[in-house]
Amino acid sequence: MADNPISIKVSAQVLKFRPGGPPVSFEVTVDNDSDRFASFQLEVVAAGADSTPSFRWYTLSPEVSSKKPPGDSTKFLVTITDSPVPGFAGMMNLTVRVFSLELRDEERQVLRLYVQEGTGSKPLKIDLPVRKFQAAPGEQVEIPVRLLNPNQQTTDVILSFLGVESSWLLKGAEQRLQLEPGEQTEVIFSCQPPDAIALSPCQIYPFTIEATHHKGTVVRDQGTLEVLPIGYVDFSCTPQQQTIPAKGSKRFRRRTEPVTYELQFENASNLCSTASVQIQGKDWQKCNLEVIPPETELRPGETSKALLLVSKPRPRWGIREKLLLEVTAILSDRRLDLRNDSQTLELRVLPVIPLALQVLGGLLLLLLLFLLFRPFEGHTAAVSSVRFNGLADRVISGSADQTIRRWNVQGNRLKPMGVFARTGKAVRVVRFKPVNNDIVAAGLENGEIQLWDVLGNRKEPLEFFFNERDDRVLDLEFTKDSRYLFSSHGSGLILAWDLEGEASNSLTNSKSPLAKLKSDFAVYDLAVVGTGGTNLAIGGRYNRLVVWDIKSNKIRRVPYRQGDQNSYIQSLAVAGDKPNLMATADNQGNITLWDMRQCLAKDTQCEILDEWSTGHGGKPVRSVNLSKDGCYLASAGDDGREMLWPLTMDGARDLKFLNGRKLDQVPTKINDVNLILRGDDILVVSGSDDHGVRLRRVEKSNTGCK
Repeated sequence: MADNPISIKVSAQVLKFRPGGPPVSFEVTVDNDSDRFASFQLEVVAAGADSTPSFRWYTLSPEVSSKKPPGDSTKFLVTITDSPVPGFAGMMNLTVRVFSLELRDEERQVLRLYVQEGTGSKPLKIDLPVRKFQAAPGEQVEIPVRLLNPNQQTTDVILSFLGVESSWLLKGAEQRLQLEPGEQTEVIFSCQPPDAIALSPCQIYPFTIEATHHKGTVVRDQGTLEVLPIGYVDFSCTPQQQTIPAKGSKRFRRRTEPVTYELQFENASNLCSTASVQIQGKDWQKCNLEVIPPETELRPGETSKALLLVSKPRPRWGIREKLLLEVTAILSDRRLDLRNDSQTLELRVLPVIPLALQVLGGLLLLLLLFLLFRPFEGHTAAVSSVRFNGLADRVISGSADQTIRRWNVQGNRLKPMGVFARTGKAVRVVRFKPVNNDIVAAGLENGEIQLWDVLGNRKEPLEFFFNERDDRVLDLEFTKDSRYLFSSHGSGLILAWDLEGEASNSLTNSKSPLAKLKSDFAVYDLAVVGTGGTNLAIGGRYNRLVVWDIKSNKIRRVPYRQGDQNSYIQSLAVAGDKPNLMATADNQGNITLWDMRQCLAKDTQCEILDEWSTGHGGKPVRSVNLSKDGCYLASAGDDGREMLWPLTMDGARDLKFLNGRKLDQVPTKINDVNLILRGDDILVVSGSDDHGVRLRRVEKSNTGCK
C-alpha cells in the first residue's frame, strides 16, 4: 500500500471569479491508492469565509462518492457561485480537502482564487438573533438586529421597525447607518409599551424589521413582542340590600316587578376577558333570578356593568323574609386576579298584609306570633368560627349576623351567655389570645381586626385596626407568646401585627403592620409551624401551600396536588405540643397529615404521613383541628358531617379507625370545628350554616398515643 492512501489532482491552480457574473468550475480527481474499498468526501475552505450554515458559496457534484475499489478513482466538480468573503476583492487561497471515513485519512491541495470587482449589487443580509420578546407595560426591552453588507461598495441603509406604535420605540422607528464593504453590525431598537394598561393590551404583536438601501432590494425579518398581563379585576354589587315590593310598586299585589342589583366589573388590567356570575347561598332557589347580559365583555381600563333581576312571590301574611344571595364572579381568563370575587346580597320580602293589620286580627294571632317569633338566644345567620378557651369551660362563636356570642360548657351541652360583642360587620374568624385567654381577636368581612376584652363588660372593642378597607380577613393566628398576631386577607396579603407595640391611631384606626407578605392567591388559613415560632404555613386558592420564614423573610413552597382557580386549601392545623405535625384540608375533600421537621430544618421535601379523601364523600372539607397532644384530628365540611380521627404517635391515622368516628350529621355545611381534651373526654364544638353552635363530648380512644 502507498504511503498516502489518497492522492488528488486539481484541474486548475488559478481561478478568476467576478461576483454577479457566471460561475467558475474546476475538477478534482481522487485516486484510491489503498488496498480496500473506500468512499471520499470533499470540502473547499477559504480563510474568512461566511460561516453561516445557510450561506453556500460553492456547489459540489457529487456530494459524496460511492465506494471505490483499490486503484480506482472518482471525480468531483466544484462550482463557485459567490464570493467566499462578502464584499472582498482580490487574491485569496482556497484549500481543497479530501477525506475518507473508511481510510481515516485526508489529503489537501491549495489553489488561488482571484475575486474581481462585482458586476451588480447584492441584497443586504438581515437577521434577528432573538425572535420572541416579552415585556410588561412600562418595561423596556432591547431588540437587536444584525446587518451584513455583502457588496464590494459602501452603502447607506435605512432600518425601519414596523408593526407596533411608533411611540413605543424610544429612539424612533427608523435608524440610518452606513455599512462598509463586507461589514457586519448590530443595531438595537429600544421598545417600551406604555404604562397605561388601556394602551398596552395583553397580546402578541408581530413586527417586521425592514432594511432598504439605494443599491439593492428591500430585505426583511420578522419577530414578535408579547405584552405580558398585569393588573386585576374588582367585583362589586350595588346596592347590597333590596326590598320587595320596590318603592312605587303596588303594595297589595302578591307578584310585583323584580328588583335590580347592579353588578360592576372594574377591569384594572391590560387583558380582555368576559365575566359571568354564579349565584349560590342558602336562599337562591327560593327566588327567580336573571342576569342581563349573561356574559359581560371586559375591556382594559374600563368598568363594565350587568344587571341582576330578582323576584319572589310575597307571602300573604307573616313577617318580612330576609334572604341572602351569594354572588360569585367568574372570569374566562384565569390569568386575571379577581378581587372581592364573592358578594353577599340581602333581599327583604314584605308580606302582602302589613304586620300592623295582622296584629289587629286578634289577640290569638298576636299570641301565636309572639310565641313563634320570640327572641332566640343564638345566631341569626351562618356561624363562621368557633373556639374553646384554654380551660374548656367557655366557647366563643362568630357569625355573619355581625355578633360574637359566648357559651358556657355544661356537661354535654352549651348554655347561651348572650351576645359578647356587636362588630358592625360579618365576622369571618374569632381567636382567643393564648396567654390568659382574656382577649378575643375578631376578623371581619370589611378587613377590620377588633380586639375585645373578655373579662370586662365593654360595648366597644379595646382596639381595632385595618390595613386596607374591604380587604376581608380570612384567618387570624396568634404566636404562642401572644405578642404577635398574623392576619390573612382576600387580596393575598399576610400581615404581622405587634400587639405590644404602638396602639392604633384613634382618628384613623390605622396601625402599621410589623411585617407584610403579598402572595398571588387568596389566603384562606394560617398556622404557626415548627419549634422556633418563626415559620408561618400559608394555604389558599389554586391549592397553594407555602411556608414563610418570618425571621429571614424567605418563602418555601410545599408541593401539593395541582389545582385551578376553583381549588382551595381551606384549613390548616398544628398540634400545640407537636409543632411539626400539621394537617391540611381542601375543597376537593382531601385531608393530609404532614411531618414538617425536615423541610423546615433543611431545604428538603416535606414528609406526608397520611392522606385520604373518604371522610366527607369527596365534598369540600371546611375545617380541620388537631388536639394539643397531636393524638386526635377533627374535621367538618359541606356534607354536614363532623368527624373525629384518632391518630398514632407517628401522626398517621390509627389502623383501627381508618374510617374515622362520625360525631354528628347536620343538613347544612359545617364551617368550623375545634376540639380540646378535658380529662378522659374529647370535647368538639362546631359552627354551621344553619346558625347552629353544637357541642359533642366523647371518650378518648385507646390508641396508645400520648
